[in-house]
Amino acid sequence: MAAAGGGFEDPSPDVLAQAAAALGLLASPARLHIVWTLARGESDVTGLAERVGGALPAVSQHLTKLKLAGLVRSRREGRRQVYYVDDPDVVEVVQLLVDRLTGRAAPARRRLHGL
Repeated sequence: MAAAGGGFEDPSPDVLAQAAAALGLLASPARLHIVWTLARGESDVTGLAERVGGALPAVSQHLTKLKLAGLVRSRREGRRQVYYVDDPDVVEVVQLLVDRLTGRAAPARRRLHGL
C-alpha cells in the first residue's frame, strides 16, 4: 500500500469492501435501529419487534441479514433465540454516529421551532 499524504497506509481493497458491506447493511433505518437496540442489551425477536415497531417477519429477516454479515450473533435459550451484538467496534460506530446526529438535530429543532 502506498502511504497517503499524511504518512499513513491506505486500507486494502478487501478492508474497504468489508467496511462498505457493513455500512450498506446499516444504511437501513430498521437494521440500524435493531443494532442500536441490541447494543444496549440482548433480546429475542419478539422483544425487538416491539421495541423497533416492526412486524415480526420483517425484524426476523433483518436479523438474518445482520447475522449472516457477522454484525449480530445469537444463542438459544430454551425455545427462544436471543440476539446480541458481539463486536464492540460495531457498537462504537453506531453509537458515535447516532449520538453525533442526535446532537446536531437538537439545535436544528430549536431553530425551526422559533420560526
